[in-house]
Amino acid sequence: MQPGGGSPRSALPYKTLAGVEPVTGGWLVAPGNIQGITLTPQPPFVLPSLAEVLDYRPAFAVLALHAPVGLPEPGSVRECDRNARSRLGPRAKAVLVAPSRKLLEAVTYEEARAIDPSVDIVRWRSLSRASEVEREVQSWRQRTVWEVHPELGFTEMNDGVPLSASRRSIHGRRARLELVRTKLPGVERALAERPRGVREEKLLDALADLWTARRILARAVVRSCEEPSWDSEGVRMDIVS
Repeated sequence: MQPGGGSPRSALPYKTLAGVEPVTGGWLVAPGNIQGITLTPQPPFVLPSLAEVLDYRPAFAVLALHAPVGLPEPGSVRECDRNARSRLGPRAKAVLVAPSRKLLEAVTYEEARAIDPSVDIVRWRSLSRASEVEREVQSWRQRTVWEVHPELGFTEMNDGVPLSASRRSIHGRRARLELVRTKLPGVERALAERPRGVREEKLLDALADLWTARRILARAVVRSCEEPSWDSEGVRMDIVS
């Protein structure tokens, strides 16, 4: 308690932000401290569950999450997914269509295909992470948790032009690395301390998410929907960049 019985206050002179990506073994967190307009990237780390990311201390003022927040009805596609794909043009397939809650009930790949014949193995492997987000991110969390996509972040970094090369290609990684170094001064420490088992392109994605987190804090984002919609549980469905 403060002297005189007041409530305790944080002694931190800065706010903490994070870009978060799903990776093998959990969630990759690319944190940053922002004081005034200066964002200082910090060493990235992996936490095994999204709950631990959300409960991390000091708490993140903005958490830019690359995972579907808010799920569509069976047989429908979220407007934000359609618009994000349209913005990315040749990189449209980088945006996976969010699953319905019904699809999350599937236990096997065959069950998932029976519910939604369009499901491929990539979407099937992403369902466990979508289930985790659906369980942990309720509407009240959206004051700090925002859905983002790194390809949209890189597009904004690149003056609104989508990158043509895949993030897994040599040219694609180089282009993304150059953008991250240009837009996030002081990022070299984060790049040098990549967690064991995390691919370089995943870290670059998380750093693009962190860059978007700063834009969210500054209320300077581009929204995928002019008017966001809400799912059946009251969770806002939108992707910002």
